Amino acid sequence: MDGIVLLKEDHKTVEKLFKQFEKAGDNAHAEKRKIADKVIDELTTHTWIEEKIFYPAAREASPDTKDHVLESVEEHHVVLWMLSELKDLDPKDERFDAKMTVLIENVRHHVEEEEKEWFPNVRKAMGRKRLTALGEEMESAKKKAPAEPLAVPSAKH
Repeated sequence: MDGIVLLKEDHKTVEKLFKQFEKAGDNAHAEKRKIADKVIDELTTHTWIEEKIFYPAAREASPDTKDHVLESVEEHHVVLWMLSELKDLDPKDERFDAKMTVLIENVRHHVEEEEKEWFPNVRKAMGRKRLTALGEEMESAKKKAPAEPLAVPSAKH
């Protein structure tokens, strides 16, 4: 699978979870907890494969993406800390929905920038063969991704 297609599929998966969360009722605490846990798993894995594999390859193939990559890593930092806080937060806590809403806003902004502003440049710079190899590498690396958001490299900066 093409690496950019793989990342976009991850984006779609998370967006579906966001929509489920937004549709859940105010008192659907158990459902919101389940959705939040899935979001935490998905985003932790996604940010890890981006940082370990995709971003370095993108910078190498298209050096002009350096600023986008650095900004994305900083956005990951914020998201990963929010994920770590959500992981231990009771869904009945008055801050739970607010924290999840801010997470959703941050991730949607990040996804829009990636998909519209710099994935097209990276696609041109890499070509299909390289992106396919990268996609296979990222797919297999997902199995090695940490479960803990703060274990992703950008969380430590």
